[in-house]
Amino acid sequence: MIELSTSYIAKEVEGKLIGSDRSINGIFNFLNSAEKGDVVIRHWINQTGVEMAMGKGVSCVITQNPRDNAIETAKKLGLPLIITEKIELANAFAIKWAIKKFADKSIRVVITGTNGKSTTAHMIYTILKDAGLSTYSNTDSKSEFNTLIDPMVAKQIADFNGKIDAMVFEVSEVQGWLNNIMKDHAYIMTSAIDPDVVVITNVALDHIGLVNSIEETFDETSGAVKALKKESGILILNFDDERVKKMKDLNPDKKTLFFGDNAQINFKETGIFLNDQIIIKTKELPFKSHHFIQNTTAAIGAALALNIDHDIIRKAISDYVPLKRRFSIINNQPCIIDDFAHNPDGITATIKNAALNIKRDFYIVTAIRGSRGKSINRSNAEAIAEELQNKDYKLIVTNSSDVVDYLNIVNPHEKKVFIDALRKREIKYIFYEKLYDALEHVLKVSDKEDTILLIGAQGMDPASELLEKILNSKNTEFH
Repeated sequence: MIELSTSYIAKEVEGKLIGSDRSINGIFNFLNSAEKGDVVIRHWINQTGVEMAMGKGVSCVITQNPRDNAIETAKKLGLPLIITEKIELANAFAIKWAIKKFADKSIRVVITGTNGKSTTAHMIYTILKDAGLSTYSNTDSKSEFNTLIDPMVAKQIADFNGKIDAMVFEVSEVQGWLNNIMKDHAYIMTSAIDPDVVVITNVALDHIGLVNSIEETFDETSGAVKALKKESGILILNFDDERVKKMKDLNPDKKTLFFGDNAQINFKETGIFLNDQIIIKTKELPFKSHHFIQNTTAAIGAALALNIDHDIIRKAISDYVPLKRRFSIINNQPCIIDDFAHNPDGITATIKNAALNIKRDFYIVTAIRGSRGKSINRSNAEAIAEELQNKDYKLIVTNSSDVVDYLNIVNPHEKKVFIDALRKREIKYIFYEKLYDALEHVLKVSDKEDTILLIGAQGMDPASELLEKILNSKNTEFH
């Protein structure tokens, strides 16, 4: 293990060291939680931040954007400051170092793609845990840690309680902010992780503004395939997605397992099979929607690549409890389905699956994506319109202004393009500025035999809690 120093880190992150070269005896951390000897990584830091870091006794600060008098203050206080043009290099190095120091012998899996990353990652995590392996994963219900653009994952690995046998990493296929793409994000992060298995779920348009074509999305996503370096590394690829299928050619020396129709891992009427060998029967699957089965076949592929016993795989899947907001049925009367559908493909699949549950009326509550631009909101509205075109429905749209933070505020042009797309297709809707009001309305007008679908990203995250609050205020409970 190479001894860390400020000069060594500066070289690894392609940064400029301002201040002295000194040894590091801490971990990579956030400013708020940093302790003596730690390395703080922040996208930007100002004079106050530098003073705070000095007061905590950190070894150095890495930043892309020193503001105000940050540099002068760091010099005056004698705190080493590393300035890099790509903060993602610092976070990638932090992950690489944390793995080397705390989990060098672990088996590692990377999952990326436009849709299904979180469910697939969480299912693989569940299988490995059931196999008796001490397992770490960065996937959580809100997908807050899959971006890998801050030191959270490196810190979590360092703070992990006990030996780490296996690690499951959800890697964002495209990353950036304010229309500034972090070029080659999937490649950089996957290279840092150095996985044994790479899973690609699919390639579809999302993050419009960061990428502006399906070809750009392919280029970014396929970086994870190119980054698989281990001689024994295995690719798990979606046979039904022609773009993902072609990724095999980008790393032809690696063994590949395909999942999908007519693939090695495939779903038939009676169950999921590895070629002609059944892995799990259909009646044992906890959910049977198309996208759940696709995620399941991908997870099975990763588990098989790691030589997990078939009986363990079967039991883990049959007992699987999904993450929140992954087609979660949060109430029965009426049937309320909550899903993190946030791009056109996800919206299409979720509405199709929810429509299978309809007994009487069908309500859809959706939040416009705030601060994500016009293109993705237009595409999302068009996907909703396409699916509702020949259905009986009642659509409620909201800005969720009462629950989103400043990073997710819906701008007027985003609302306009969303509403215009619905009107163009003559889709009827009701609009509420606040999520609370939208949910209160749908509960008031719906019946016990109805189906209510909640779809959207950050603007819909608090929906289940708000629903419970509304029902409690009326002395009613979820059924």
